[in-house]
Formats: sequence, structure tokens, C-alpha cells
Amino acid sequence: MKTQILHIDVNNAFLSWSAVKRLKTGEKIDLRTIPSIIGGDEKQRKGVVLAKSNIAKQFGIRTGEPIYQARKKCPSIVVVQGEHNIYRKYSDNLYKLFCEYTDKIERFSIDECFLDMTEFIKPKEDIMKLAIEIKEKVKRNFGFTVNIGISDDKILAKMASDFEKPDKIHTLFKNEIQEKMWHLPVSDLFMVGSKSINKLERLGIRTIGDLAKTDKRVLMKTFGKYGYMIWKYANGDSNEKVNYEVSKPKGIGNSITLPYDYNTLNELYPVLLTLTEQVAYRLRKENMLATVVNVQLKNSEFELYSHQKKLNYRTNSSKEIGSTAKKVLRELYKGDKIRLIGIRVDGLFERDDMQVSFFDKVQNNNIDKTIDVLREKYGYNVIKKAGEIYNQNKY
Repeated sequence: MKTQILHIDVNNAFLSWSAVKRLKTGEKIDLRTIPSIIGGDEKQRKGVVLAKSNIAKQFGIRTGEPIYQARKKCPSIVVVQGEHNIYRKYSDNLYKLFCEYTDKIERFSIDECFLDMTEFIKPKEDIMKLAIEIKEKVKRNFGFTVNIGISDDKILAKMASDFEKPDKIHTLFKNEIQEKMWHLPVSDLFMVGSKSINKLERLGIRTIGDLAKTDKRVLMKTFGKYGYMIWKYANGDSNEKVNYEVSKPKGIGNSITLPYDYNTLNELYPVLLTLTEQVAYRLRKENMLATVVNVQLKNSEFELYSHQKKLNYRTNSSKEIGSTAKKVLRELYKGDKIRLIGIRVDGLFERDDMQVSFFDKVQNNNIDKTIDVLREKYGYNVIKKAGEIYNQNKY
């Protein structure tokens, strides 16, 4: 049976998702049609460009540059802060749509997936027609567009989706690589980064075709196993499978850069509570229990230090994790000026309700569970605890 793989990539995901959300809530102007960017709060230290519209790109605005530089290039630029809860919602909705076509889906990132269609294509069904159906259904149902790459090789499918954008479908089968891929600069090949390009050019390798025709032993001598990997990619022979098995995380954490340096525990506690709520919520969504709580601090001198406490029970309770985190913070804090704080839980176990120990401290059925249900239905920010409200007002 011939392998059939789709790689589906949302076009300019963060900006498109913010644009769609704003249009659905009454906004008249589509961010995608004006000079606009997604960025952090300009008043804080996160004021960098995270995503940009195609028109903003024409002004020379680049992802990762400070917003103040973007404003110099285009004074009328519209800046919108990222909305990661909205992005996760659209990503999840997209995944659910893909599940209508196959259960072999690899979520490669928040805005792209691999779909193994090999066992789900009906006899004589045209993979191109199916890709068109998916592309148009995404546009019709959600209001944003995707690019789709089609191939008999996973890496080639990803390469194909990066061809002309937006709202396009491209094929790149193994018998098409010489015509469609080998003329491209070697920097366009998946997994070839800026650090490798200079070494490749010193070997006379400037195109993907040059790389494909190079003796793999020369590449392995220069790059080791990495050289053999990119040689296989250039020849369209990755043999990589769509990894559709979802693995459980080994740890769950969150951190935040503060708007200004905090220098008291009373300032840090509410921030820690907010982070704890988010981490405990994710822990419960993964149906897991934690046995280690770790708190990290970065001071104004950029010194990063941490401290952890091992529990003698397993828990996913916001109250238990928060209480332990506060104790750890008190032991950790040295009285210096803090610019970043984070929390992480480790030593994770899958929760089996039939085997939960009497000594385990799981979510409070009357508080955490109710809050989780509300957040699942109406979004994470539908309900906040007092400390979170305090923390939000500080910002």
C-alpha cells in the first residue's frame, strides 16, 4: 500500500487566529489586510514582534525584532498582544476536524500537523481531492487558511507545504524531488540551520541538489550522524513515520518575566499563585499527579537559581501545590531584585482512580473540579481567584 501523508500548516497562524477572533467579536478591520503585528506589551520587556501581516512584511518588519524598531519602519503599525488561550482553542478545533479523516495525527506544533492517510484513503480516492476538501472545510468552518503538502515521505510533505503560500496545496513525491526541490537553496531544507550553512558552503554545497549528490561519507565526517540525516532528507528518503502516539509529559511548568523588578515576597506570592493555578490545571488535564515542586527565580543580574521540595504524597491539587510552592519560595528567596519567576512540577505519575492512595491529595472535588469544568466550557480566564485578580491588576 502506497504511503500517503499530508502536512497541514496554518498560514500565519497567530496573526490569522487573532484576526478571526476579532472579526467574530465585532471588529470591522481584518488584521491580515493592514500593517499589523502580534507582539508583547510594549510597556513591558516582551515588546518584540511575534507575528506579522504580509503588508507589515513589505515594510521590512521581521519576526523577533523589538516593537519600537517596527514602529520606526511603519509608524501606523497596529500592535495586538498574543492570545495563547485563543490560539490553543483554534489548534484544538483544527485537530478535531482532522480526526474526521484519520486517527493517525502528529501534532508537530500548535499550528501544524502530519496526517497519515495511508489506511484511510478509500480505493480509487484521489488524495488531491481530499486535500482540497480539507483545505476548503478549514476556511469555511474557521475563517483562516492552511497550506497542505502531499507526499509519500513525511519530510517531503513538510517541504511541500512550505512552497508558495498562502492557501495552497503542493505535492512533492519522491519522483518529483529533482524537479521541485533540488534547485532550492540548501537553507530551505528541513533541519538545516544557520550554523550548518557556512560549513556546507565550504564544501561547495549551495543547493539541496548539491547536498543530495555529495558523498554521504564526506558529510558524516564533517557533521556526524546529522550529516547522514540531512543527506537522506535531500534524497527524499527520511523513512520517518507519523508519530501519532501522544506521550505524557515528564514535567509541567510555567514562568513569567515581571513588568519591573520585584523585591518582596508579598509581591511574588500572587504571581506564584497565578502560575500554580495554570500548572495544576494542565496537570489535571493530563490526568497526572506530581511529587516534586520546583520554584525558579532570575534576578536583575540575570542569575538564575532554583529550589525544589519532594512531597511524600502525589497531588494535582492547586491548594497543595500552591502551599508547597510558597514554602519553597520562602526558602529560596535571598532578598534580591527579581525579574522572572517560575514553577515546575516533576516526578509525575499517571492518575488511575482505581489505585489512588489514601495518602494522595488529588483535586478538591468542590473547588478545583468545578473551576476546571467552567474553564473547559468557557475558557481558562472565565474565573479567577483573588490572588490572580490582584496579580492581574499589578500589570
